[in-house]
Amino acid sequence: MGRIKVTQIKSGIGGKRNQRDTLRSLGLHKIGQSVVKDDKPEFRGMANTVAHLVKVEEVD
Repeated sequence: MGRIKVTQIKSGIGGKRNQRDTLRSLGLHKIGQSVVKDDKPEFRGMANTVAHLVKVEEVD
């Protein structure tokens, strides 16, 4: 199973409540912060919910 790196590139301020909650669930708190997660459908779905606020990369 691969891993993905999720980096926050925009602020969640002014966004919908579920988008801010999704950023927190991913473990993102600041712009520029990155987290590495397993490439599971749950995390892909979270990243898709806030796709306009994050950048997703494949990690080996």
